[in-house]
Amino acid sequence: MSSDDPKAMAILYAIASLANSVPDAASAQGRILATIVAAFPAESGSLALLSPETGLLEICTQHGLPPAIGDFALKPGQGVTGWVALHGKPLLVADVAAEPRYIAARGGVRCEMAAPLLVDGHTIGVINLDADRRAAFTPADLERLARYAAEAGAVLHRLWQYERLRANSTQLTTLVELGHALVAQLEPEELLSTLTQSGRALFNARLCLLHDYDDTRRELRLHAWAAAGDTAVASLTLQQQAVPADTSLLNAAIRSGRATEFQHIDGPGFREAADLPRDPSLRSALAVPLVLEGTPTGVLSVFHDQPHRFTDDEKRLFTALASFAAVALQNARLYARVFQSEEVLRKNETLTTLGLLAAEIAHEIRNPLTVIKLLHGALGVDFPAADPRRRDLQVITEKIEQLEGIVSRVLSFVRAPAALHSRWALAEILDDTLVLLRIKLAQAGVQLHYAAPARSLFVVGNKGQLQQVVLNLALNSLQAMPQGGQLTLVCTEESTGNSRVVQVDLTDTGTGIPETIRPRIFESFLSGRADGTGLGLAIARRIMQDHRGELTLRHTGARGTTMRLTLPLSSA
Repeated sequence: MSSDDPKAMAILYAIASLANSVPDAASAQGRILATIVAAFPAESGSLALLSPETGLLEICTQHGLPPAIGDFALKPGQGVTGWVALHGKPLLVADVAAEPRYIAARGGVRCEMAAPLLVDGHTIGVINLDADRRAAFTPADLERLARYAAEAGAVLHRLWQYERLRANSTQLTTLVELGHALVAQLEPEELLSTLTQSGRALFNARLCLLHDYDDTRRELRLHAWAAAGDTAVASLTLQQQAVPADTSLLNAAIRSGRATEFQHIDGPGFREAADLPRDPSLRSALAVPLVLEGTPTGVLSVFHDQPHRFTDDEKRLFTALASFAAVALQNARLYARVFQSEEVLRKNETLTTLGLLAAEIAHEIRNPLTVIKLLHGALGVDFPAADPRRRDLQVITEKIEQLEGIVSRVLSFVRAPAALHSRWALAEILDDTLVLLRIKLAQAGVQLHYAAPARSLFVVGNKGQLQQVVLNLALNSLQAMPQGGQLTLVCTEESTGNSRVVQVDLTDTGTGIPETIRPRIFESFLSGRADGTGLGLAIARRIMQDHRGELTLRHTGARGTTMRLTLPLSSA
């Protein structure tokens, strides 16, 4: 071991320790160069890295060179530094005046040596040292420089890996949080706004756009965006007209079905695209399709105002974001359908209530009307043809018959026609009803316990009316559990003589039905709530009777209530 070895080992250790003592690779670059320049008789030096965007060797940090040298860039193979980058080998030029490859970066340089920064055999950059006298560096110096450069390449690679891991961790955390936020969003416009804002922030981009795609018309239309800096919103607004897919750049993501990268969109061939923002500062873009149920419905894209080569990790992350967005949009549309179905059921319940109320009134009118008709007919009153009372008697008779006809039509109208009954799977009726209750259950803090019937059970009836019965009972249970609780649905099959029936028990853990009204819960206009109409259970029981079934109270008390629906099963 030579006398210079301890010094060399100290320098190697100083470079290696930077992997744990500096916050990032950019901070380490200056420390590495300063340490290496001090180890040699050099007047200047530089550390240049190969840019993944441009492919050029660009100076990242320098010592003793003119300030403007930062704009100095070389192609691999160009100059001494470019030759080292291209071949991955160190090079010593004892006299630059005799070296035709030499390109001057500073006046007065007489000797130069350079060594590559290697990672897994690939050149990522070059360390270059200059001296103002000929033969200032020796072959031994070049060997030491190569060892220092190798260690420096390893340190920078580790720091870049740490930075990538930290960035990936941050992005993953953001993506998970964004996923929760998107799933919780039910309003489509708020969802799209959250999506574009998060997409721009996630990639530190200048701009994030979301275009709708109409597959029938083959058109794209800008729907939502999030911009940073001075990007003009007005210019984006102008892009909201429909853009034919044939003249759209972003349509390439739909055609390919995957993340598509665009470099140098500020150059020729890109500005003609009708769907690109009219912002000359935008340089690079990444677009991914939004796919719902196997069909492309839009394009999500981000734009950078600097040349940027998107990594595979970034493409995967953006694809994941688009998948989250597609699921969130689908959920929003499903919830909209649920709300619409629930509103239809509410309207149907209102109409049913009015119909049954009219039926009860008609029923009560028919009894005294029948008595009046019978007594009128039994009087045997008759008047001469010229007597005006004869005509009055005829009018009374006609009006009695007219009232009887009106009452009969009302009673016939509110009775569910058998023609509206169909054969339905019981599981389908219950599943669809529980979908309508999902949000209310979550809001009320009620846990649902339900297992579908062990085998396919079919009933004959009106699906909407049967859903209305289950919905009414479930809502009553929620009202009885203001602090949350549990709602359990159990289906059992029984044989009664030659027929089979299915029994559906709805059990809650609520406060129970007040003892004073238990015997009369199925009476009309009887309610235990101040805001109740007292018609819900009465209507439900009448619907069950129309379906040749029963609605009964099985149990109620301080620990909960069980209501039972019994329906005949269809054998064919």
